[in-house]
Amino acid sequence: MDEPQDNPYVWDPPLDFTPVEELDEAAAREQVELLREAIRYHDERYYQRADPAVSDRTYDRLFSRLQDLEAEFDLQSETSPTQRVGGEPLDELETVEHVTPMLSIDSSVEEADVREFDRRVRDRLASEGYEGAVDYLCEPKFDGLSVELVYEDGELQRAATRGDGQRGDDVTANVRTIRSVPLELRGDHPDFLAVRGEVFMPKDAFQQYNRERIERGDDPFANPRNAAAGTLRQLDPSITAERPLDCFVFDVLDDGGYGFETRVEEHETVAEWGFRVDDHTRPVDGVDGAVAFRDEMLDARDDLDYEIDGTVIKIDDHDACDLLGSTARAPRWAYAYKFPARSEVTTVRDVVVQVGRTGRLTPVALLDPVEVGGVEVSRASLHNPEQIAELGVALGDKVRLKRAGDVIPYVEEVVESEGDGHFEFPDQCPVCDSAVEREGPMAFCTGGVACPAQLRRAVQHYASRTGLDVEGLGEKAVDQLIDEGLVEGLPDLYDLTVAELADLEGWGERSAENLLAELEASKEPPLADFLSALGVPEVGPTTAADIARHFGTLDAVMDASAEELQAVDGVGPTVAEEIAEFFDSERNREVVAALRERGVEPQAAETAGDALEGLTFVFTGSLEDLTRGEAQELVEANGGSATSSVSGNTDYLVAGENPGQSKRDDAEANDVPIVDRTEFEALLDEHGIDV
Repeated sequence: MDEPQDNPYVWDPPLDFTPVEELDEAAAREQVELLREAIRYHDERYYQRADPAVSDRTYDRLFSRLQDLEAEFDLQSETSPTQRVGGEPLDELETVEHVTPMLSIDSSVEEADVREFDRRVRDRLASEGYEGAVDYLCEPKFDGLSVELVYEDGELQRAATRGDGQRGDDVTANVRTIRSVPLELRGDHPDFLAVRGEVFMPKDAFQQYNRERIERGDDPFANPRNAAAGTLRQLDPSITAERPLDCFVFDVLDDGGYGFETRVEEHETVAEWGFRVDDHTRPVDGVDGAVAFRDEMLDARDDLDYEIDGTVIKIDDHDACDLLGSTARAPRWAYAYKFPARSEVTTVRDVVVQVGRTGRLTPVALLDPVEVGGVEVSRASLHNPEQIAELGVALGDKVRLKRAGDVIPYVEEVVESEGDGHFEFPDQCPVCDSAVEREGPMAFCTGGVACPAQLRRAVQHYASRTGLDVEGLGEKAVDQLIDEGLVEGLPDLYDLTVAELADLEGWGERSAENLLAELEASKEPPLADFLSALGVPEVGPTTAADIARHFGTLDAVMDASAEELQAVDGVGPTVAEEIAEFFDSERNREVVAALRERGVEPQAAETAGDALEGLTFVFTGSLEDLTRGEAQELVEANGGSATSSVSGNTDYLVAGENPGQSKRDDAEANDVPIVDRTEFEALLDEHGIDV
């Protein structure tokens, strides 16, 4: 809708405001109300119509002015746009009951099932004497987090996640920070209203957010859905406010007696009340139109800035919906026609250069989430600059993914190129701006311990539970030691003194002595723990245990070739190359030598016996009174092997609660016996092993 030229909310800069201290309260109140309306208008133009009417600078000045007036004259209001910055942190999320059940929806990827839904609907309505036309409204099926929004007298009172459909988490404080969710409704709205929406993180914002997480050393989110869910459940609303969430409203749960006759009317009206609705939603001509709509959205899927995993078909007439009713789980008047899972081929949205603990720079492709070998993947290693050049990978390219050893995703080839050339590898470290140095195909940051990405993560990992488990050396303590200049590398940990530590804020002589005792005790770690603590790429506790058992000594591991490393069960060619390259690095060898000079000497893993020698176990699901790591250690300590994937060499798959279906399928395909927790314990007992 075009706006009149004399729109009162569109000011041309500069904005000349009277100084706050020169206003009286009446003038301040009048200006506050005008500013709130102006900001709501501009929020709608920006977040719902993608058609801003003023520059960001002008908007920021309006927002800042409103904040100043509210603070000076104590005019804060829960519905003010300034409240979107987030409130006080919560201790926990409360559980609330929904206004009306938020049901699930029946779905299928098969067209025949959609046509069967249409036949079933028509037959049931005919049997009820319904004489109207069976028309459908179709909309994208958003892949985010479903929420209930409740308004009283036009003001947002509550927001809750779907939960179990009857009750959900109260996330009102977090939802208030989402700018596309109106805090106050516009127009002729009912006194009470409950709507259903989908909170999501836009694709572009998701990729940028993941880029920032990777660059600062945090694990990225697997997909926008997980990012949205994790953000919406934050206990600190100010964190939610910093993250780019959005929300579409697609259903009215309770209209407060407004009396909608059709879903088309409902869709158009909620937009007038200030909610963001999707522009693709529209009525279609019968089931053929619904099928065509789904095919159209499948083609458009990659061009949308939000994830969808299918389309939803709803009967338009509310009277027909009431006649059909619902089951305990799902409405009979709606059906989801889902897309097939994306498989192997996806689009490169960004390339982030990650700085590892050793200073090695690894390019990581950020991708549209895609299924590879039954696992959803949203990032993949490009390994090194030479591989990028060889593949010719550029932003926007469609690429085919593989999983090395069925574990590590990597880009195999470019399927469809968007342009000439490829991603240019940086000449400077993205974290500390130090020069990048090449060693064969690899690239390293020359900043060394001066690079924050390397030192902090290396020390934190070394002392973590998956490393040497040094109590008293958590993230805060590591930061303090580095900031004070006491630790400039892993070996420096063993040079610390009681006097140095006791002088630090928050430390005392006893805590200093305790830490030094912990470090002294870590000088003779099991070889597997030491390999894991060093941060060898792709070597976690399980792989480290396999390598330690195979080679026996640290020197043997350090001198092993990639070919020799591949002899270890579960270590494929890509992982073997990563490990060999790590120990070929002069920098890494110097660190190990310096640790040894200070008395750190890894020990060969002790075993309780060889009762399980020759037997290979895979674990899936959770085991009662026994963690998966403990079960694996128990097997390995008695001479057996514990691997992560089922193959023809696997002797037993131990399935606990909520086991992975893919491992069960692999076990059945390879005729591998599947045993539960009780049967596993009985098997150990037969071999004389106590759990």
